[in-house]
Amino acid sequence: MVSGLNLKGWVEVGGRRLSESEVEKTLNESPATLSEFGGEFFLRWDGWAARDHFGIVPGDCPAGAIVCDGQVVGAVDPQPPAADLAQAIETAVFLRKDEGVVALSGGVDSALVAALARRECVVVGVEGSVDLKRAREVAYLLDLSLETATIDPRRIEEALAEVLAVIPRVTPVDASIATTLYFVAEWAKDHGHHVILAGQGADELFGGYSRYLETKTLADDLERDFSGLPAQAARDQAVAALFGVRFSLPYLDVRVVRAAMAIPPEEKVKEGVRKRPLREVAAMHMPKEVAYREKKAMQYGSGVMREMKRLARRRRPGRVGDYLEGLM
Repeated sequence: MVSGLNLKGWVEVGGRRLSESEVEKTLNESPATLSEFGGEFFLRWDGWAARDHFGIVPGDCPAGAIVCDGQVVGAVDPQPPAADLAQAIETAVFLRKDEGVVALSGGVDSALVAALARRECVVVGVEGSVDLKRAREVAYLLDLSLETATIDPRRIEEALAEVLAVIPRVTPVDASIATTLYFVAEWAKDHGHHVILAGQGADELFGGYSRYLETKTLADDLERDFSGLPAQAARDQAVAALFGVRFSLPYLDVRVVRAAMAIPPEEKVKEGVRKRPLREVAAMHMPKEVAYREKKAMQYGSGVMREMKRLARRRRPGRVGDYLEGLM
């Protein structure tokens, strides 16, 4: 008999979210069903623990593992029915749209999540940054509710010091992304949100990086970058935890990942268009000018990387990496 169940996040089976009492009942009546649990969760009870397939929710057991008394005894490996990419993304967002705020940067990844979820959105950036401008344009075109969290450049060094203490890997890119997300998480907490819906994972799944346009080894590059997503999720959730919130990632839903993996790499980056399959889905829900618009990565679009470089020049002339080492 399951007792003392503690659930962080949420569980779904067959496309339906389960309440905590339903999770407990399922574990009591059909414990083998645990291996079929989808969603974003970390479960603990009676010396047992389990974590969602991709490890989106932090927990002290491996991603996708079922653990008893410290030993891995099984796997969480849901097998939802096969779906095309549009159906997979729509289902993934549907399962997540009952709570939280959408982090909207103005790019196609977050715009599609926002268009499907129809929830309040927030954009963060230094005054005059590209992301503030683009997010406002997208919100207007898609009739979305958008709040703006303008980053005071004077606070960036303070935020950097906090994120450097918790992120698992310190590089200029990781630090700048984490700092941008710091201000997203801070805004969410201050406005009563516990969950932030975000577009992370789309670049790695669908071929969003500019370097993919020139590579001769696209399939290998996509595989390598996808394998780095757990480290990115750990970074982002560590920052969110500073404010008692967490990120929810529709593109890392098992359905979406499997639909994306079924698409040949050469279809993802084609005729100079990155993330082509994702843009085709997005064009079903928004004007093509939004679906096919190129966008800078968040650390650049928000203006945070630029401010970090300015701080580095002023505090420790040399590389940004040297400046970060000094802060640590």
